[in-house]
Amino acid sequence: MTIREGNLQAPTRHPLDWRNPEFFDEAALFREMERVFEICHGCRRCISLCGSFPTLFDLVDESKTMEVDGVAKADYWKVVDQCYLCDVCYMTKCPYVPPHPWNVDFPHLMLRAKAYKFRKGPVRARDRMLSSTDAVGKLATIPVVVHAVNKANRMPVVRKMMERTLGVAADAWLPTYAAKPFPKSARPSLQWPVRDGERTPGKVAVFSTCYVNYNEPGIGHDLLKLLDHVRVTYVTIAGEACCGMPKLELGDLESVEKLKDINIPLLAPLAREGWAIMSPVPSCTLMFKQELPLIFPGDADVKAVGDAMFDPFEYFVLRDKDGLIEREFKNPLGKVSYHIPCHSRVQNVGQKTRETLEWVPGTTVNTVERCAGHDGTFGVKREFYASSMKIGKPVFQRMAEPSPEYISSDCPIAGRRIAQGITQSGAPEPRKAHPLTLLRIAFGIE
Repeated sequence: MTIREGNLQAPTRHPLDWRNPEFFDEAALFREMERVFEICHGCRRCISLCGSFPTLFDLVDESKTMEVDGVAKADYWKVVDQCYLCDVCYMTKCPYVPPHPWNVDFPHLMLRAKAYKFRKGPVRARDRMLSSTDAVGKLATIPVVVHAVNKANRMPVVRKMMERTLGVAADAWLPTYAAKPFPKSARPSLQWPVRDGERTPGKVAVFSTCYVNYNEPGIGHDLLKLLDHVRVTYVTIAGEACCGMPKLELGDLESVEKLKDINIPLLAPLAREGWAIMSPVPSCTLMFKQELPLIFPGDADVKAVGDAMFDPFEYFVLRDKDGLIEREFKNPLGKVSYHIPCHSRVQNVGQKTRETLEWVPGTTVNTVERCAGHDGTFGVKREFYASSMKIGKPVFQRMAEPSPEYISSDCPIAGRRIAQGITQSGAPEPRKAHPLTLLRIAFGIE
């Protein structure tokens, strides 16, 4: 094998061939799963990443042949169910990803299996509900409903009933719903002029996300305040829908397409007019940057939006390199335990949040680069809750070790899971703040 035939080149992601009828063919799916499982069994490099790989290797080791051919095909689903599509195995661990001739894309294979399983059915009502973030958010934030919902989610008797009837883990901390959802175009943005040395777009379209819309609108407000502070024009996106990541994790590709058909026509004209598009939640950023372009590779509008998509701190670092951010901080942050979530890591932009927080004088950042275990809806499901907490335990310990003033994660649901893990270890509940909130505090913005 020559070097060029091997895997010394940068990984190449192939589009998801979900329009091909063979994609949903059971026999073809099992053949590909067996092929890839054979490679994973012979390597075992990813055993520490999630539950899929230990599950697979235990099935192999406990089989009569101690090889993949000894594993019952029905047990393959145990491996699939443990995958939450974080993409870390593909992006950071696997030596056999394309252009290697073995062409291993474990996350896309698991997505294919989830899509087959979803199409074959039946699908649990709980899974449909948890992945319908817009519908649940709109209902839960009705003024006469929101306080009752939040109170019920804190009542042990109600949570036990939810666990029995819906399969939502009684012990998992759930997000509260906001009495006032994030308003679109709450105030007009200041129109900042183009500045000398400006290579990055000087205007930003904010895709606020379901989580910011209905659970923590303060994160969205902090982002808008920061954009004003660094003299960047912004708009918010009225009429946006869920990015589609929860439906993707369920394997519901048809719903992903429907959501794409709502969002892309809103975002593509802005992308073509030179606006940067920004999301304050890494999963949503990744959905537009990577997942939608791979699912709809021939859609020029999807590509335009993906090319225009920025993580907030990726954007701030680029603006700083252009000399367009004045580092005049008013408040030190002290010790910050910062968690970089999986969906930030696989964007391949580096640790831009850590880099930005370290601009602040009087601030030390303890960075933890490991899965916190929540992983979308995975961590609140009854059957996966214990595994989720086990996966996150090393993160909980490392985040708590320096006795920080703040714990923080770009992923707000990971931040909440880390706070739960630290509290359940017997330590006081830590002070949690999103990195955008920390940057606002450091600048002294009210």
